[in-house]
Formats: sequence, structure tokens, C-alpha cells
Amino acid sequence: MTDRGWDEDDARPYFFLSYAHTPKSGARGAGDPNHWVRQLYRDLCEAVLQLTTVPAGVPVGFMDESMHQGELWADRLSEELATCRVFVPLYSPRYFNSVPCGQEWHAFTRRPVYPATIDAERTSGIVPVLWAPMSRYRLPEVASELQFNHASFGPDYATEGLYALMKLTYFRSAYELAVHRLAARIVQVAEETVIPVGRRLEFNGLPSAFNVTAPTKQLRISVLTYHQGELPPDRNPDFYGVRRSDWHPYRPAGSPIAQHAVRLARQLGFQPTVHEFDDEVASIIEGNAEAPGLLLLDRWALRDPRRRELVRRFDSSDATWVSVLEPWNTDDRECLERDGEFSGLSDQTLRKTRRAGRPSFLGVTGPTGLNTLEDFDDALPRAAMKAKYAFEGRTRAEPEEPPAPRPSLREAFRQGPGRFEEGGHQVDPFGSNPHDHDRDHDDRDEP
Repeated sequence: MTDRGWDEDDARPYFFLSYAHTPKSGARGAGDPNHWVRQLYRDLCEAVLQLTTVPAGVPVGFMDESMHQGELWADRLSEELATCRVFVPLYSPRYFNSVPCGQEWHAFTRRPVYPATIDAERTSGIVPVLWAPMSRYRLPEVASELQFNHASFGPDYATEGLYALMKLTYFRSAYELAVHRLAARIVQVAEETVIPVGRRLEFNGLPSAFNVTAPTKQLRISVLTYHQGELPPDRNPDFYGVRRSDWHPYRPAGSPIAQHAVRLARQLGFQPTVHEFDDEVASIIEGNAEAPGLLLLDRWALRDPRRRELVRRFDSSDATWVSVLEPWNTDDRECLERDGEFSGLSDQTLRKTRRAGRPSFLGVTGPTGLNTLEDFDDALPRAAMKAKYAFEGRTRAEPEEPPAPRPSLREAFRQGPGRFEEGGHQVDPFGSNPHDHDRDHDDRDEP
């Protein structure tokens, strides 16, 4: 932990808007799924400005929009969570399945909360928002413990959630009322509490306040590629780094592909980890699956006989709970010139994986490649969910022993009276015990 070094005389942001990043639908031309959250943030900032004396140029709130802009996003989140005055989570089913959202909640609640006056009863700096109706869902303990009354936000808000009020023109006035009341509540909570500036925590190492630990919430992302010290002489080192996980096939777009995959997986509610395929392949082949997985395969690595054999063995193991993604940047001249060669290597090495691809997941393991970062973004959610479904099917509990067969009259009569058990007693085809019959006879009262 490091000190933020914030000057208490400085104006602090009123609120931190915490929300679950929604992935793209996968359809070509689909709009930004987080557009409506951004609009809410702008409307809230404007409303809070009207209710306060925040000076010009001072940020009113904070919303994380840097998930695709490098590793500095984690430092920025930690800084804002240590200084904001109110935490505003957007409740939705996706929110409580998001590990980053749980980490944000955990970071904020590490800071103490004091009532601003001796008469004030406020003990929390959290102002929850119903982004989607939650009546059919069970809230995690940290959320269900909050005492918060949404009635003043209007009946449509409680029934439909703020997202519906924003999108549907019919609810325009209800949306404006809800935003005004929400801004007023944020200001009220900020004024009725004292929440000292906290220490900036190492965000990536924080636990989730929602305890998302189920195996199917994990995703093991493995990378099969080179680092700069082992590249073939005809491969441009600019796309590689000191570690194999630094592979950056779409450079300069995006970030190293493993980091980019982690961010996309978190948006789906997974808790991803990154590994080298060399360290993962033995447990995968042996069937010792800890969680669903993704293999990020650099086709250039297939030129190496040892790596090609690892992939062939993986393919033969039929590990359906590990999906394969093959980034192949056609803007990279070296990839474009050798497209036929490496596509052929891939097809020969991943024969079973190719045959197992189902129509609903075409493009996830297919031979076409992922020629742009946008292609990769579209394919990863399908690949991750395919792996999750396969893992759930593989690990579904089965009875340790088959159930005893039900008695069959037909079988009993077929075997007839000639069947005897050890000791010479004839077996009753209806299941009674001959010893019980004798005992019953002996126990009868004599006349």
C-alpha cells in the first residue's frame, strides 16, 4: 500500500460510479453497450453541479472508461477509490458477477465512515442504484445489509430500473426525476458523512467483496508463443516482449493480447489468470481441469517442432473445456506473406479441434483466423462461454455407484423356480427371504 498524498484542502470527487462493463453483442455494427452508463454519468455530474458549489474544472465524479488503455487503469482506479466521497454501484445481475466490481466495493469499504454530526445516523458512504430490476435475484451479503429506500426515486424506477427509464421515451420524465433524486442523495450522503482519504491499494491483488470463487467463474488463459530471445530470425521482434505473455500481435492497437483477454474476460464476470501453455499442457492432457480455459495460439510457434507436438497432444486429448483463439494480424506483412503456410500448419495440428467445432461457435476454433483486434473481441466471449459450458458438462456430479436395478416380474418369472442361492435355499422371485418365512412360521402361537 502507498499513501495517496491527497491535500485535504483540495476538492474531492463527489462520487465513484461503479458498473459492470457490458461486452459487445458480437453482431457486426453493434453499438457501444456502455453508452447508456456514460450518459447517466454525464447527467449525474450535471445534476450534482447544480446542487453544490464545486468550482469549475474540478471533477464532480469518476467513471472508469480506461479498460482498454493500458495497465495504468488499475492505478487510477485505486486513486479514485481512495479519495471519492460517495460510492455509487449500479445494481444488475452482471454487476454482482463481476470480479472488478467486487474489488471496487472492497476497496471503498476499507475506508472508515463517520457521521458528520453527533445527531447524524449515516454509517455508509454507498448509494446503490437499480440499473436493472433485482427482485428475482439474491443480493450478496454486503449489498443486502445496506439499508436504503428507493421509494423517493419514483414507482417506475423501482419496477423497471434506471436503464429502462433511459432507453424508453415513455419514461423520460420518470428518468429525470430519478436522476435528480439520485444526485440529491449523493450530495446528502457526502455532507452527512466524513470518510477520510484512504491509502491507495494494489487493485489487482484485492479480493472481491462478492466472493466470486466458483470454478466456472475462473478462466485460465494460456499463451503459446515466443519471447524475444527465442524468435526465429525471420520474425519481427516488435510484436514480442521479454516474457511470452508480452506477445502483442495487433500492435499498435490494444495492448498485449493476454492483458487484453483478461479485461474482456472480466467483463463477462470471469476471474481470469494468465499462464504459459508449456506449464498448463500436462494437466490439460491428463484431464486435471481446474477451470475452463482459453489457449491464445501464435501460429508462428507451430513452426517449432517441440511446440507443434505439444499442440498436437493437446488436440488429441479432446480437452473441449479449453477453447483455442489464433490471433493472426493481416496488417502484419510477415503474417500476410505466410498466411497459407501457417494456416496449413494450424489445420494439420488441430485436426480434432477443427472437427469438434459446432455451428453455433463457428469462428472460435475455425481456420479463418482473427485478422483484427475487433475480430478477437467478437470471438473471445463465444470462446470463453463455450469453454465454460464444456467444463460444466465435464464436472457435473454423477453418482459414484449405479443405482440398484428395480425388481422385474418378467425377469423373475423368466428365471423360474430353478434359481438357488448359496446354501440351497430357493430364491423367492418377489424378493422375500426364505429364512424370514421359516422364522415367521416358528414364531406363530400354537393352537
